[in-house]
Amino acid sequence: MFAWILALASPSSAQGLIRDSEIESLLRLYANPVFRAAGLNPGSVEVNIIGATSINAFVAGGQRVFVHTGLITELATPNEVIGVLAHETGHITGGHLSQLRKQLQNAQAASIISILLGAAAVAGGAATGSNVGSAGQGVILGGQGFAQRTLLSYQRAQEASADQAAMKYLDKTKQSAKGMLDLFNKLANQSVFSSKYTDPYLQSHPAARDRVRLLENRARKSPYFNKKDSPGLLFRHKLAQAKLHGFLEAASTVFRRYPPSNKTIPARYARAIAAYRRADLALAMREIDGLIKAYPKNPYFWELKGQALFESGKAKQAVAPLRRAVKLAPGAALIRVLLGQALMATNNPKLVKEAIGHLFKAATREGKSVTLHQQLAIGYARLGDIGRADLSSAEAALLRGDLKLAKQRAKKAKSRLRKGSPPWNRANNILVLKRPKKS
Repeated sequence: MFAWILALASPSSAQGLIRDSEIESLLRLYANPVFRAAGLNPGSVEVNIIGATSINAFVAGGQRVFVHTGLITELATPNEVIGVLAHETGHITGGHLSQLRKQLQNAQAASIISILLGAAAVAGGAATGSNVGSAGQGVILGGQGFAQRTLLSYQRAQEASADQAAMKYLDKTKQSAKGMLDLFNKLANQSVFSSKYTDPYLQSHPAARDRVRLLENRARKSPYFNKKDSPGLLFRHKLAQAKLHGFLEAASTVFRRYPPSNKTIPARYARAIAAYRRADLALAMREIDGLIKAYPKNPYFWELKGQALFESGKAKQAVAPLRRAVKLAPGAALIRVLLGQALMATNNPKLVKEAIGHLFKAATREGKSVTLHQQLAIGYARLGDIGRADLSSAEAALLRGDLKLAKQRAKKAKSRLRKGSPPWNRANNILVLKRPKKS
């Protein structure tokens, strides 16, 4: 299920976090071998997708990797994306984020000292009527410039370290560093004019040409340098590109990018998505059914059919394709959540237990989903299990940040649940929570 989470703008301007089973699965396929090669537990590393067209990825908040959609849509091969993910993994294992915080503190301290010294000089100049004031301003600017140069120089060293770590991880996983090299060459060509008059000390990365030269010497020594992506992996990459274009671009743009004359599976995928998004369900179903006929074991084509039908108000018709998608990809929790929603939306009492079962299984991976807990609350209420319904409502409120409502619901749930049971303990845990103090 393709969905915007914390969307900061409309899809046309593409900003915010995105959830999608297919793209998340593909990124995991790219990243997990690299994480393991780096000595990391893949389950402990979050991989988040940001709806932004720029070619970018970064690490934040410890073991959390953020990937811009542009990294997938603009890079031609999986190997290029894998190279970037290997580089970001180098930042994680190098502890660069925590080290950078220390450098920021040092740079901030140096900047503050320069401001204090400069201010003193300015005040002295004003008192004596001399031109010491202008010298004081120079102290301020000079001190701040020194702090900035020191910090950015440190960042360049971190980038070089992450590059070398990436090379090591790619070798360990028997993958080529050529994709990473090709990307840096591309970025170097793009930056020729923009960086022509820029002080290299004010760039947070090493000069692009120097970076490529250092990497190329190391990369060409690898026995895997000329290894290509498998056709199957490249095909999945093209499907992910098509999906992102289909969901994030205007339908007219999608049809120009993938005209009807283009009969490839990725092109048909993009057109199917664009058709359903512009409410042309008949065209969307023809395209999706054609995709399913060509690849009946692709869970994401079945998922798309179910999502298109469900969001078009056809919940009963959405159930069968979503069941098929879950059967083909039983570990895809997001698809289970969508199936649970569709089952609940049929208003068929016979399907409530099935819906709860799928939602409950999905909760092991998607326990922070507000929608999941809201649907569970509805389901338990329909079964007459008011204690669990109140608990699910409390958990949904807590995830929305409404602690007051969460406590109200938890109190009701606790009074109806068996004392000491896991649900009772969860309700009690909500009741003892305290709102964080404002700093």
